[in-house]
Amino acid sequence: MQIGELLLTKQKFTRMVEDTVRATQLSYIDSVVHLCEKNNLEIEDIKKYISDPIKEKIEAEAMNLNFLESSAKLPI
Repeated sequence: MQIGELLLTKQKFTRMVEDTVRATQLSYIDSVVHLCEKNNLEIEDIKKYISDPIKEKIEAEAMNLNFLESSAKLPI
């Protein structure tokens, strides 16, 4: 199902990200990027749909990969 076929909400996008993580074994960061590419969405436009739990998981992944310092926050 394409995102354009439904009204996107935080809850629906969160479910899509969680489903993608489970189905593909991608990280949360990669799952968000994958969904944006698959549905022709700009990553900058999707930040309003990223829920707090997904944001926290992305921050944890980014810290583990040394993309973020432990005291830094994502700019979303």
